[in-house]
Amino acid sequence: MKAISGKDFAKLLEKKGWELRRVSGSHHIYVKEGTPVRLSVPIHGNKPLKIGLLKHFMKVAGIRENEL
Repeated sequence: MKAISGKDFAKLLEKKGWELRRVSGSHHIYVKEGTPVRLSVPIHGNKPLKIGLLKHFMKVAGIRENEL
């Protein structure tokens, strides 16, 4: 799986229709109309997200690996 930073993943979420609701410290909170889920994406510069966290975010957001 390709490593991706929180900043780049946040851009991908916005392309997929997720909306930045608020920022809490270094975490950006994203929501999407019609889903009860909130995603709290850590934005720590260009530091890549851990693989387990990235897989969880992808599953919840409905993003496939080839879309990274």
